[in-house]
Amino acid sequence: MIETVVSMELPVDERLQIRKNRVTPVHSDGKEKRVAIVTGTHGDELEGQFVCYELLRRLKAEPDCLKGIVDVYPALNPLGIDSITRGIPMFDLDMNRIFPGSEDGQMMESVVYRLMQDLKGADLCVDIHASNIFLMEIPQVRINEISAKTLVPLAEKINVDFVWVHGAATVLESTLAYSLNKAGTPTLVVEMGVGMRITKTYGYQLVEGILNVMKEMGVWEGTTGDIRKPIVSTDHEVGYLNADSAGIYVPHVRIGEKVGKGDLLGEILNPLTGDVEQAVTAPIDGMLFTRREYPVVYSGSLLGRILGGGKE
Repeated sequence: MIETVVSMELPVDERLQIRKNRVTPVHSDGKEKRVAIVTGTHGDELEGQFVCYELLRRLKAEPDCLKGIVDVYPALNPLGIDSITRGIPMFDLDMNRIFPGSEDGQMMESVVYRLMQDLKGADLCVDIHASNIFLMEIPQVRINEISAKTLVPLAEKINVDFVWVHGAATVLESTLAYSLNKAGTPTLVVEMGVGMRITKTYGYQLVEGILNVMKEMGVWEGTTGDIRKPIVSTDHEVGYLNADSAGIYVPHVRIGEKVGKGDLLGEILNPLTGDVEQAVTAPIDGMLFTRREYPVVYSGSLLGRILGGGKE
């Protein structure tokens, strides 16, 4: 059942509408657990759109297997998606920097407040993001170390390759995930793929993981595929690759590959002189989990990240 969560009047006889699709079990006793799938907070992150489609398709294919409530919010920022804008157009705002909002605040503060009220109380929320247009990320869950005890066991079941536990000092308190976790609604932030694109293999992988977590919660009794056990970053070092020069970056390795310290990972080329400005090498042994996709780089541009150290 499609429901309108937020509806607000805009100029020129238009309305801002944020909608969700609520899927309920065939037989209900009113005590079901609820899972919320959220995406589209940034208008240039489209990987979650395919996940919403595929998850709903799977739920509709086996309706008798659903034993709980699933709320799917495919577009928290529909204005951004419609205008191919990361933030909220006209307001010059990053939607994921104004949570939890305010009931009596300005328009977008009121919008995110209503979203918070609708999401609070879910037994699990999965907040799906893509990277930007510059970088590709392998499927991963990012967790604030404050919430790690609760969230890491869930993240290990959601079929990602990597769980990145961040220090509390690096986490922004104005995000949807932080606000929901603080309010007692367990929320996993999934990051995968690249901006303005859909990586179907990653989408299928995450849908299997969501169904697997739902199965663990007693919300789903249908089929699930093989679930991979992720690397958890707690005991691992992260190595960063940055450009020393401007030019065109051409990577030589695939994302997810294991690399050794000193291995050539790519080159920054000068198309005017025909010279190689920089041979980019791995600073540590490990797995390349972030890779530069947009070729134009400048001094300091992020070219990749490597997860190294610790035990797999």
